[in-house]
Amino acid sequence: MHMSSAVRSHGFASNGASWFRAMALVVLGAFSLLYSGCASGPVAAGAPAKVVPDVQVLNPGDVIRIAFPGSPSLDTSQQIRRDGRINLAIVGELKVTDKTPAQLEAELLKAYDSQLVSKEIKVTLVSSAYSVYVQGAVMKPGKITPERALTAFDAVMEAGGFTPTANPKKVIVIRQEDGQVKTYPLDMKKVLNGQASEPFYLKAYDTVSVPEKISWF
Repeated sequence: MHMSSAVRSHGFASNGASWFRAMALVVLGAFSLLYSGCASGPVAAGAPAKVVPDVQVLNPGDVIRIAFPGSPSLDTSQQIRRDGRINLAIVGELKVTDKTPAQLEAELLKAYDSQLVSKEIKVTLVSSAYSVYVQGAVMKPGKITPERALTAFDAVMEAGGFTPTANPKKVIVIRQEDGQVKTYPLDMKKVLNGQASEPFYLKAYDTVSVPEKISWF
């Protein structure tokens, strides 16, 4: 009798242990699937993209100079119209926005290929008048129209600087890029503390958003 009870008890313990091991494997498998699904999902905010001043794309309102060293009679300085176009001798209307000066040079060399003795064209950005926006916890939120390459920190300073309730560690740049709205987080507390930080140069129509510190009282 005692032996039979012991056998049944041992069998239950063995079966129970097996059941718990099986359940543990199921739970671990579920967590693995959940984690892999989350890992493959879209990332809401990317790392700051490096945009240096000399590769800024051309925007409406910019003034550019196009020089033809071998044919100076073709030289011109024009402001890019709101439709993104300029009017050039021989080739006529040409859309130039969303291109770097170097890209426009290459395009013009192809357009004027049969007209040029010297295969050289130089495009220079004379002045820029693109708009960016600063919102949130700054002294003077609103639109800024700079005439030079501008970093996100510069834009905040142009907007009067941070308010006392601002959280400079959680600044976000909102940008329309590749048909999507993208966000780039910036920690400007480092700049305020004098620490080395990679400058984040703005593009036309970027929005710099400065949040306030969270208060529980």
